[in-house]
Amino acid sequence: MLFLTLRDDPADAEIPSHKLLLRAGYIRRIGSGVYAYLPLMWRVLQKVSQIVREEMNAAGAQECLLPQLQPADLWKESGRWDTYTKAEGIMFSLKDRRDQEQALGPTHEEVITTIARDMIRSYRQLPQLLYQIQTKFRDEIRPRFGLMRGREFIMKDAYSFNVDEESLEKTYQDMHIAYSNILRRSGLAFRDVQADSGAIGGSASQEFMVLAEAGEDEVLYTKDGQYAANVEKAVSLPPDAQPSAFTNYEKRETPGTETIEKVCEFLKCSSTQLVKNVLYETIFDNGTSVLVLVSIRGDQEVNDVKLQNELTKLAPKYDAKTVIKLAVPDTEAQAKWASKPLPLGYIAPDVADDYIKSVKNIAPGFLRLVDKTATDLKNFVTGANESGYHVVGANWGEQVKLPEFAVDVRKARPGDRAKHNPEQTLESARGIEVGHIFQLGTKYSIAMGATFTNEQGEEKPLLMGCYGVGVSRLAQAAVEQSYDKDGIIWPVAIAPYHAIITIPNINDAQQVEIAEKLYTQLNQAGVETLLDDRNERAGVKFKDADLIGIPYRIVTGRAIANGKVEVVERKSRKSHEIAIADVVSTLNQWIQSVNSEQRSQ
Repeated sequence: MLFLTLRDDPADAEIPSHKLLLRAGYIRRIGSGVYAYLPLMWRVLQKVSQIVREEMNAAGAQECLLPQLQPADLWKESGRWDTYTKAEGIMFSLKDRRDQEQALGPTHEEVITTIARDMIRSYRQLPQLLYQIQTKFRDEIRPRFGLMRGREFIMKDAYSFNVDEESLEKTYQDMHIAYSNILRRSGLAFRDVQADSGAIGGSASQEFMVLAEAGEDEVLYTKDGQYAANVEKAVSLPPDAQPSAFTNYEKRETPGTETIEKVCEFLKCSSTQLVKNVLYETIFDNGTSVLVLVSIRGDQEVNDVKLQNELTKLAPKYDAKTVIKLAVPDTEAQAKWASKPLPLGYIAPDVADDYIKSVKNIAPGFLRLVDKTATDLKNFVTGANESGYHVVGANWGEQVKLPEFAVDVRKARPGDRAKHNPEQTLESARGIEVGHIFQLGTKYSIAMGATFTNEQGEEKPLLMGCYGVGVSRLAQAAVEQSYDKDGIIWPVAIAPYHAIITIPNINDAQQVEIAEKLYTQLNQAGVETLLDDRNERAGVKFKDADLIGIPYRIVTGRAIANGKVEVVERKSRKSHEIAIADVVSTLNQWIQSVNSEQRSQ
C-alpha cells in the first residue's frame, strides 16, 4: 500500500479534520484548493458514494453522467452567466480555440434543463428524477479547510421535473427522506434546517448540517425540535422595545456619538428606541449602482443575505434582474458618487438625495428601506443629518417620512424568542453544510423554454427541484465530527477498512501465521481488513492504526498463547480478548449491528 503518515501537523492546515486527513495519508495537496484522493480516501469516498447511490435509487432516481464542460450560451439563457462569472465569480470560464466561451460546471441546472426541453413533451413522461455523482469546479476566492472548501470536489447532484406543485412537493419530501437516510447510514449527527436559496434560486430550500464545532455555518434552533434554520434564513421575534424617554420632538447636540452605544449613553436612552440608518451600495447586473439606506432598530443588525434577497426583488425597478455586488461603501467608493461629505454616524432616514452627484450608472436617489423592527417605534431617536447632532421624540409620518419599502432584514440571534412559540428561545450550534435541497419551481424552465403538454392539452413550464450532496465534504465532515488526540475515528459504514491486524513482532512466526490466516478469513467473510506486517516497532503500528482511524484493531500478541487475540474498538478504546476461531463471526456481528442500528434510527 502507498502508505505514509506524518507525526506533525502540516503548517497550512487549520482545522482538525484537515490536519488529520493530511497526517494520516488520506489526501495530498496539489495546488490551492486542489487535492489528490489517495487510496485510503478513495475507499471512503466510494463507501459514501455507494450509500448515496442506494438511497437515490430507492427513491426512484435514475443515474446519469452530464458533461463537465458547458457552453456559456446555456448559462446566458438562464441569466446566470454574469452572476456566476462576475457577481459571485465562482465559475471557471474559458475560451476554446474557436473563441467560444465555455465553463467548467459548478452545477448542472442549465444542462439538465436543456435535456428536459429536448426530451420531455407530455405529462405522461412525468415525474422524472435524474442524478449524477461527479467532480465539480468552483473558483473559491479563499480555498481552505482541505476538502471543505476546495476548487474541485465530488458532488451528487439530482434534478426533478414535475407537472405541478403537489408532485414537486412529494419529490422534495422523498429527497428529504433520502438525505436523512444518507447521513444516518453514514453514522453522522446532523440537523436539517431552513436555508436561503442563494444563486440557485427557487422558493423553498433546506440544508443538511453535520454538527461540528469547526462548522462555517451557524444554525439557530429551538429545543422543542419545531424550528431550525441557517442564520442567513432564520427568523425570530426581537426583544420588546422599551418605552421612549422622550415626549417632545427636538434636535440635540450630541458630540462624539458616532456609535449606537455612545449616543444611547449620552442621551440616557435605550437602543430599542433608536433608528439607525445603514448605508450600502449595490450593483445590479445591468451595471447600475444604487445607494441603499436601511433604517433598523438600534439594537438589531442587518442580515446581508436577507437584504440582498430584498434588493433582488426590487431589481426590476432599475431594469435589472439580479444583484451582482452588495457592500458598505468605504471612503474610496463614496468619493465616486458623493457630492459632499456624508454626516456618517448622524444620518437620518430622510437624508437628502442631493448627497448623490449626477454620475452615469449611479441611481440619482437613495433606495430607502425600513426594517419591520423600526416601523412601530414612536418618539424615537435618530440622526439629524448633521455631524454631532441627533433628533429625539421623532415619529414616522410627522417629522420623518416612513421609507417606501418595509422589509424583514434583521439578523436573528441566539436568545431571541421563536416565532412559532414565543416561550421557546433560539439556541445556536455550528454546522457543516453537506446537503441542500431546493424547490426551484419554474425559474429555469421559463427562462430556457422547457415546457410540456398537460392533460388538457395546454403547454406549461416544467416544475423543477434540485438536490445536492457534497460527497467529499461529507467524508471530511465525518472526521471533523469524530476524532480524538490520537487521530480519526471513522464511523463503521464509511471507514476505508473495517479492521486492521497488527503484528507486534514480524520475527515471531506464530504471530505472522495467525495474522495472515485471519486476514484471509476476514476478507473472505466480507470484513474489509488491512494487515500491518511492516518491520516497525509495535508502538509505531498502534499509533498509525489510531491515526488512520480503522474501527477495529486486531493484535496477534501475547494472547495467542491462550488461543486468543486482542481486539480494540477505536471509538470506545475497549479491549477484548477473543478466541481466534470466533474473531470472524464476532466482527461480522459487531459491524452488522452498527449498520442496522444506523439504518433504523
